[in-house]
Amino acid sequence: MISKIVPCLWFDTQAEEAARFYVGIFKDSRITQISYYPDERSDVHGKAADSVLMVTFELEGQSFSALNGGPQFKFSPATSLQIMCETQAEIDCYTEKLGEGGDPSAQQCGWVEDKFGFSWQIVPTIVPELLKDHKSAAGRRVFAAIMDMKKIDIAALQRAYAG
Repeated sequence: MISKIVPCLWFDTQAEEAARFYVGIFKDSRITQISYYPDERSDVHGKAADSVLMVTFELEGQSFSALNGGPQFKFSPATSLQIMCETQAEIDCYTEKLGEGGDPSAQQCGWVEDKFGFSWQIVPTIVPELLKDHKSAAGRRVFAAIMDMKKIDIAALQRAYAG
């Protein structure tokens, strides 16, 4: 089934490498198609004929495209993908694998920048519930705890909530 809305990630030349990296991390994931630049209009696109144009792939059933569009645009933390995690083991796994080769100084409050400069938010599924009442003492403690974390620690959040 084709997704109605498909996030497209713009790379300079690393679209295939990135898609293979992501597919290697997430279960139930696959590359679905790779298309290549033709020699037509190379004066506009500036890419070599037969180099990778776009890679379509799925992560956990969500469709994505990765485009080799050139160096004009860079990733920013203003756009990220959230990975909702049930367990600390999931958080640890995604943080380690996605963070490999990325910028460790960009890691804050569960955010991880991967080696391509793309940002991911590794979020425990319990966070929305713990933060639902921002005026309560428990909600304020949880928020303060998150702000001091790099990788989110579920047990520490539960302790903060309990007081």
